[in-house]
Amino acid sequence: MNKDSSLKILFIGGTGTISKAVLELVSKLDVEIYILNRGNKLGDIPREIRFKFIQGDIREYDNIKQKLENLHFDIVVDWIAYNPQHILNDISLFGENLKQYIFISSASVYEKPLKHYIVTENTPLNNPFWKYSQEKIECEKLLLNEFEKNKFPITIVRPSHTYYKTIPYIFNSKTNPWTLIDRLQKGKKIIVPGDGTSLWTLTHAKDFARGFMGLLNNPNAIGQSFHITSDEVLTWNSIITTIAESIGVVPNIIHIPSDLICSYFPEYTGSLIGDKSNSIVFDNSKIKKYVPNFCSEILFKEGIEESIKWYISKHEMCSVDYEFNEKMDNMIKYYENKFIETSL
Repeated sequence: MNKDSSLKILFIGGTGTISKAVLELVSKLDVEIYILNRGNKLGDIPREIRFKFIQGDIREYDNIKQKLENLHFDIVVDWIAYNPQHILNDISLFGENLKQYIFISSASVYEKPLKHYIVTENTPLNNPFWKYSQEKIECEKLLLNEFEKNKFPITIVRPSHTYYKTIPYIFNSKTNPWTLIDRLQKGKKIIVPGDGTSLWTLTHAKDFARGFMGLLNNPNAIGQSFHITSDEVLTWNSIITTIAESIGVVPNIIHIPSDLICSYFPEYTGSLIGDKSNSIVFDNSKIKKYVPNFCSEILFKEGIEESIKWYISKHEMCSVDYEFNEKMDNMIKYYENKFIETSL
């Protein structure tokens, strides 16, 4: 980040997995930090981080406009803008005299199916399987148009599968990630979509944060889009094996087609068919060009061991989604009876 002790930086959101890692680095700079959110998760922010809190729901436009009436920010980072209306509201609220507006998009916006497994920032944006990605694409289009027409100082950042103190996996309970570890510990079958050989990248949030910092207050990043990911490429078979090794077990893997999984769990269609079941290798040449000191340092083996230790230290987090477990077991039983036994 270019140094400027007079900078006022606003985080909208700021208590998520990635944003907290970025916040930890920003807090070490001589800048003034503001956080705007409802305040439900402020306790998750380390006490040593000093910031000014603006309590409110960014979706309540009139209320937020009134609260921000006498405040000015040099940089705004919106971690929770998901559709074009959110972007239009931000432009209206912060459009004047802003040095930089950073929109957190998603690497899931890249075309599916991919024409080539190596993805650059120039890969077309088109995801017909996931509304979340489609709306992020529309947000990007709106922002680029605003940049071209009115010089609104945008920087678009596309995280991929980024983790920190959580258990990242292709198919797991969305509410209780420890469910996967519980199944591994009990020797239960672990579902790996497809044949488990598709390529994927898991990025530690601390690595992402280091790349992000180089874009913050960087005039060369204005009008540009970047993804920030690790350079480590893994298969899903190797990912689940690494997770299992971190707790000293061998995974009992069963491969099930993604289409069948999504017929049982339609809410996973976007994240599987539209994202994680595709082989993707990210070319990080652009972020390294604009942020020459950036490199990913944390291998997944190290990151998942850190996450497991964190969960164990927070016993209340080690809860199991029994409904999800039962539904998985029923799907496994159906698949084995219909497809495996009949093929013998």
